[in-house]
Amino acid sequence: MAPAPASRIAVITGASSGIGAATARQLAAAGYRVVLTARRKDRIEALAEEINAAGHQAAAYALDVTDRAAVDEFATAFKTIGVLVNNAGGALGADPVASGDPEQWRRMYETNVLGTLNVTQALLPALTASGDGTVVVLSSTAGFATYEGGGGYVAAKHAEHVLAETLRLEIVGTPVRVIEVAPGMVKTDEFALTRFGGDEEKAAKVYAGVAEPLTADDVADTISWAVTRPPHVNIDLLVVRPRAQASNTKVHREL
Repeated sequence: MAPAPASRIAVITGASSGIGAATARQLAAAGYRVVLTARRKDRIEALAEEINAAGHQAAAYALDVTDRAAVDEFATAFKTIGVLVNNAGGALGADPVASGDPEQWRRMYETNVLGTLNVTQALLPALTASGDGTVVVLSSTAGFATYEGGGGYVAAKHAEHVLAETLRLEIVGTPVRVIEVAPGMVKTDEFALTRFGGDEEKAAKVYAGVAEPLTADDVADTISWAVTRPPHVNIDLLVVRPRAQASNTKVHREL
């Protein structure tokens, strides 16, 4: 379903790789003019060139979602937008609570939670002005269940889930939907590698023996589907896992 003219702009945070980049490609193919934001300017500029070369519309804007002044300045460029995909985030470390690095916890909270808050607050007036706005929060199954070694990330994703749920309650009656997509095990080029500080061996163990973990395109497909439902349809929460994963701690591995 092609988006209405008043809601044709989609802003995607964390669009330099993985799920964010895949979502940008899919929403552009669905007819949105996508605005790609991330800290890595070269990555999003290359992606914008790729999308434009494919006959779609894209623009790149270097942005750190934890910098509220920069986010507010970015928001002044828009009178109306149709879609905001809060994808920026990630995990750092897998230490137990007793020895976890408080700096990693802080960075995860600032990116996943405060980053989502910053961009959503700044763009909510433009989303409302469109008459048909959609806020997407990309959380995680970590927002619903705990697991050992995941305390900091789990805490941040629980908070992000609560942010989405509360916002939906508070703005009901306005022309803005709040959609939460919560992926389970997704194998991307960077997520696990970043979590383990570039340790390729540790990152590989996360997916060892799992025949088909989710891909970035799988998750982007669910986001695109939810966003392109008719305006009166709100996908409150969509949990998506690979078939091999029954829960955060129950994964079938063929070793």
